[in-house]
Amino acid sequence: MTDNITPRIIITTAGFGDGHNSAAYNLASALVRKAEPEVIDPCALGSPRVNAKLSSFYRLITTYLPKVWQKIYLSVEKRDLSKQRFPFMRMPENILHDLILSFEPHAIVSTYPLYPYFVERSFTKGAPLVPVITIITDSIEINAAWRNAPSDYFLVTDKFTKESLVSSGVDDKKIVVTGFAVHPRFPDLKSIQTYDATNEAFKVLYFPTSKKPIVRRILRAILETKDADTVVTVVLGRNVRKLYDRVREIQREYPGRVEIKGWTRRVPELLSSHHLVIGKAGGATVHETIAAACPMLVHHLVPGQEEGNLALLEKIQGGFYTESPEDISNALTNILKDDASQWRSMKQNMSQFAKPSGSITAAQFILNTIEKHRNDLSI
Repeated sequence: MTDNITPRIIITTAGFGDGHNSAAYNLASALVRKAEPEVIDPCALGSPRVNAKLSSFYRLITTYLPKVWQKIYLSVEKRDLSKQRFPFMRMPENILHDLILSFEPHAIVSTYPLYPYFVERSFTKGAPLVPVITIITDSIEINAAWRNAPSDYFLVTDKFTKESLVSSGVDDKKIVVTGFAVHPRFPDLKSIQTYDATNEAFKVLYFPTSKKPIVRRILRAILETKDADTVVTVVLGRNVRKLYDRVREIQREYPGRVEIKGWTRRVPELLSSHHLVIGKAGGATVHETIAAACPMLVHHLVPGQEEGNLALLEKIQGGFYTESPEDISNALTNILKDDASQWRSMKQNMSQFAKPSGSITAAQFILNTIEKHRNDLSI
């Protein structure tokens, strides 16, 4: 950077789904040696009680009433977010405005579609103009809240998403394909490249949702795969209290074949050390899976926002939807037959498409944009 000034960057995120936070903190990790990133969640800071209730409601409805969430999600297509109409958002917007004035960022990056509208109004209230960059954390099916966000650039996960945005009227010159901002550790990890059924177990990584009864059925479907020695690592995350007893029951039923993990920061390493992942079609999960070139079966899909993530997996032929435990069982049998030929094909497809340096690429683009902005001001 010119003038030996460390660039200051505000990165905004939100607790509605894991993709926003993953992208924000992974990007900060990629920037930290060359910049001063500040990750904030204006909603959590400005309206903590309301935000906690909305976040809890979001997780509840997307897990148990996905069709209802789809209607809510699609209703945003018709909303004009350029005007503040939500009273509980006034404090988050004011907090972001105050931070912009005090922190004096050289760029503002958002991993959540609402905040660029806040920033635009902040500029009209006197905040210095700086580049605004939106990181879109979903693929292909992109909501109007993202598409219409007032931004200088949109960083997207893949070429198909760029094509979708361009067809929706977004300026091609504003769209940059960087890949999802996965953790900067990904480029240094070596994923499993082979599978020999005669000498090793087929390792499955499973991220269950909080639906209690189905976790045991899915685990049995994995462990009882015909003509295959399968083992499974279950990552419970925030569902430890809800699901541990049920998973422990299966662990006792199939001794030596089930490993249980609670909350972990080693997801990149887990994805790289397993042959297959089973999980929901969230932006972070799907793109971390692609970065690790680990074939995927999607067992839970939130209509609307996650449909594009599944579509991406299907386009690159690296994964597909399995609605029931029976579907998972059949899929595993097919994937592993004929010396695991389908698994090998899926693995190769994902390896060719993977962008494990997504956060590093995004970080460098942001730094270059800041430098260009500085040079333009000095002319």
